[in-house]
Amino acid sequence: MTGESMLRAVSNEGVLKIDDKVYTLGGLDGQFEYGYTQYKWVDSLTILPNSFRVTGFNITELAPRIDWANKRWSLVKPGETTGKVLSFYLEGPDYLKGVKVKLNYALYDGIPCISKWMEIENKSGMGITLDEFTLEQLAMAEPESPVEAKRPEQFLKPNIHVESDWAFLGFTEREADRTEFWNTDPRYTSQCNYPLLTPCLLEVKLPMGPDEDIPDGAKFNSFRTWLMPFDSDDRDRKGLFLKRMYRKIAPWTTENPIFLHCVSSDPKVVKTAIDQCAETGYEMVILSFGSGLNMEDESEANIAKFKEFTEYANSKGIELGGYSLLSSRWISDEVDVINPETGKRGGMIFGSSPCLSSEWGYDYFRKIRSFYEKTGMTVFENDGSYPGNVCASTSHAHHKGLKDSQWKQRQQIVNLYQWMCENGIYTNIPDFGYMLNGGTKVGIGYREVNWSLPRERQLVLGRQVMYDGLWERLPGMCWTFVPLTQYHGGGAAATLEPLKDHIPDYKAHMIQNYGAGVQACYRGPRLYDTPETKAAVVEVIDWYKKYRTILNSELIHLRRADGRDWDGFMHVDPDGKEKGFALLFNPTDKAITRMIRLPLYYTGISDVAKIREKENATVTYKLNRDYTVDIKVTIPPAEIHGWW
Repeated sequence: MTGESMLRAVSNEGVLKIDDKVYTLGGLDGQFEYGYTQYKWVDSLTILPNSFRVTGFNITELAPRIDWANKRWSLVKPGETTGKVLSFYLEGPDYLKGVKVKLNYALYDGIPCISKWMEIENKSGMGITLDEFTLEQLAMAEPESPVEAKRPEQFLKPNIHVESDWAFLGFTEREADRTEFWNTDPRYTSQCNYPLLTPCLLEVKLPMGPDEDIPDGAKFNSFRTWLMPFDSDDRDRKGLFLKRMYRKIAPWTTENPIFLHCVSSDPKVVKTAIDQCAETGYEMVILSFGSGLNMEDESEANIAKFKEFTEYANSKGIELGGYSLLSSRWISDEVDVINPETGKRGGMIFGSSPCLSSEWGYDYFRKIRSFYEKTGMTVFENDGSYPGNVCASTSHAHHKGLKDSQWKQRQQIVNLYQWMCENGIYTNIPDFGYMLNGGTKVGIGYREVNWSLPRERQLVLGRQVMYDGLWERLPGMCWTFVPLTQYHGGGAAATLEPLKDHIPDYKAHMIQNYGAGVQACYRGPRLYDTPETKAAVVEVIDWYKKYRTILNSELIHLRRADGRDWDGFMHVDPDGKEKGFALLFNPTDKAITRMIRLPLYYTGISDVAKIREKENATVTYKLNRDYTVDIKVTIPPAEIHGWW
């Protein structure tokens, strides 16, 4: 894209540690300068000892990683992701004869992104143990050369995105990342940094293990990593790269159903909620935490109750699902993860958590899957999903000890989420680390107690949260919150019930959330309490559905809410009927008139734009040389003013 050189030296394609011995995948030895490489040096380089060597390759069509069911509205459809897979076949040295590695590289049409993973096949006639592996090792060119810097955060990293589908414990990719390591390169002695601490060797690997036994005749599949360089440092542009990547590699995240968080499992309340959803255009009811739903109860009565709810909802065209808590709970001394420092439970993430590779853990996943198969529910909200706890127990049935505990536990939960994605079950999971494994929505990121603040403050803070949370994520990937009933306190000043008394605030919440394309957990027993309230809900849902495609498309940032002046954002879709949709807000108590500059480059419009305010007649604007237009607007006090 830019002609920039990002690789400075030859490195290997990965590292395997098998039965306590280290082997490289390919690679060459003998490079005398690691600050740059010249092609004339290559012929003098030599094969690394103990290396796996290429015996052949092939090229195949890119196939889906997950057979996504796609049973509901989505921004993209199955089959839109195309590309090629380049696979290299490698064999080990004589004393590992029969151990073969297949290195795969997925190359995607339409984005400058490469995915990599490996498969190990053991036909050695004996069992082996994969102690550790490095999936990627790249000697990257440093973007700057600070002479005295000593701490990693003092160095600017190369302008490339690195992500894997092995991540946890974070609402964003950066928080959830666990496999991206920027290390020093001791071979690079000509660097400008005097302590030789430049973090310019990218390694993608597990933080621990997998310590996986591979019996004779068996195979092992690694996690996958994605690498994508950027062509600028512009934050919105880099975000657009990532959003388009997620469309390609995790298309299920573009589903974005409209749902109510129902706080009760009382039949009358649930059926009223279902009826109101059907009447207003909502699409789902999620039986929230505190509703009384228990998916681990395998009694016939429990199954029959929620199956009947599901059948009633489906008869109204509504999907039904519910909430289950997993990791942030204490079970018993025998079940919970064992702290390697104390040999006892406690002192871990969330204090303590059940080990997912214990018999209890396996039974939990069996119960959840059985519940969905028997009730027919199609929505799953899994709170406290596996956060990455290690477990030092040597008595749990499904892992050996500490070193394989992360790999085995995460494998358990990923299997459930992928099964749900393939069976059309929508999953709200408060952890970005599972989005590439079939998860469909994560929290946009907010402090829960803020929803106990007065309503007018919730509105401004809510727009700040969405503005900040959509730099690198598509709107459909995120949920936010609206407290119809009291949540974490706050009383009457914070809540919307009774809804009829707070229709303007209720409507404002809906417009800014649906306008951003972000579904909220509207938490309460109902959507409306009077015909006037119902009319307001229907009006907003009809508006959202009319412009659903553009409102779910990538978001460009205009001005962050500060409570003093206008704020706003704009969606862009160069392939759609509506190529741009801007929403502008006035948080003050007086009308304001402003000249707003709209950046139209990413709408695909290059010369003339036709713009209309709400449903009024279009006005033609000639684009400036930088693909912007300047529009004079008057925004009423504390109301929305939309342009599209």
